[in-house]
Amino acid sequence: MPHSFGTRARTRHMFAKKFRQHGLPHLSQYFLPVKVGDYVDIFANPTIHKGMPHKHYHGRTGIVFNVTKSAVGVRVNKYVNGRIIEKRIHVRIEHIRPSKCQKEIIARVKANEAAKKAAREGGEKVDLKRHPIKPKEGYFLAAPGGDGTVTTIQPLPFSDLV
Repeated sequence: MPHSFGTRARTRHMFAKKFRQHGLPHLSQYFLPVKVGDYVDIFANPTIHKGMPHKHYHGRTGIVFNVTKSAVGVRVNKYVNGRIIEKRIHVRIEHIRPSKCQKEIIARVKANEAAKKAAREGGEKVDLKRHPIKPKEGYFLAAPGGDGTVTTIQPLPFSDLV
């Protein structure tokens, strides 16, 4: 049989729904608040064939550049022949999820702003840089008996039982 190169070739598991997750998307998916500049994850919903992205973009994160009545324009980076090209694709809202990639950065910015405000009021300097986690401090493990004496264990010499 000839090898097929269709747009949905080799997507048997990629475009398959999970166990007991079949059926149409929830109506809240259509009311998803998406604005220009938001980070979104492209995740193709196999029950909706209209506006489905190509399999290459499945699972990619991009930035919204256009919002239309039923679709969203997303800027996605694509690796092509050793260089990264910015692609602009339009995907229907059913195939979009809000991304959590900026959550940690936004939380760190809020914490830094609060620390800066507290430092200004207190009049001291504060270090806002991220530092790698240091190794744990060394400690002595207490003996399991509780009496503090160390028991030395030695093997028995080999004796033939015959």
